[in-house]
Amino acid sequence: ALWWNAPPSRSPSGIVMSQDVKLPPRFRPPSALTWVLLVAFGAVFIQGLIASELSPDRLIRGANNLVRFLGQALPPDFSRSQGIASGMLETLNIAIVGVTFGCLLSIPLALLSARNTSPNLVVRTLSRFFIAVSRTVPDLIWALIFVVTVGLGPLAGVLAIIMDTIGFAGRFYSERFEEVQKGPSEALTATGAGRMSVILGAILPESFASMTATSLFSVEKAIRSAVTLGLVGAGGIGVELSTAMRLFRYDDAAAIILVILVAVIGFEQLSSSIRKRLI
Repeated sequence: ALWWNAPPSRSPSGIVMSQDVKLPPRFRPPSALTWVLLVAFGAVFIQGLIASELSPDRLIRGANNLVRFLGQALPPDFSRSQGIASGMLETLNIAIVGVTFGCLLSIPLALLSARNTSPNLVVRTLSRFFIAVSRTVPDLIWALIFVVTVGLGPLAGVLAIIMDTIGFAGRFYSERFEEVQKGPSEALTATGAGRMSVILGAILPESFASMTATSLFSVEKAIRSAVTLGLVGAGGIGVELSTAMRLFRYDDAAAIILVILVAVIGFEQLSSSIRKRLI
């Protein structure tokens, strides 16, 4: 299609007719708001480059340090395999227990947040606010808060995973509840069923597959989070990894990293196969 202004043509009666053709969207100049956003992004990007102190000299020194680290980390030292296995088991326990409680608590919160299941606007707003706060605060911050309140150990990690899971799963659960087909719910309502009967008989069964997939994603996310939570004293194999790095036992750290990698990949494969069966 022509995107320039075509020359005028004459009608059979001799009247000049305009054949102006509008430019397609890809050739139209950006709006003023677009220019403002582009300039703002460019300014923030340049400021970030300056703040990061990026330089060829630092990159070269970093590459040399990485080579030195790999030289000291390889081959991995599995002499402390019993302690590593114990820490990994504790990490899995933290993730599974935290996600289980988090998902169970997410269901009522999601029902109170969804438009088609919430009793009123005030309840929906409060529940959405709680889910938003749980999702917005990073899991490391939750871990630090619970380390201060309940002390060091796995309990702080479990509580941090619960809050993080509520923010993650609660949002997706509520969105899935709002997307369910209205037919089954209306059919139950027409028979005289109450709100709870509609939820248990129509909304939850239709959402079960999606909720299960979201819960499995939550476990994958929690395992990775539980590793980092140990770095701030919330238990798990992260404590072992932090200790090995502080003591410059890089071969021990490499063994711990390999165990974490195998555990995460293994559970991701298991989770993927379960989701395929559900679909």
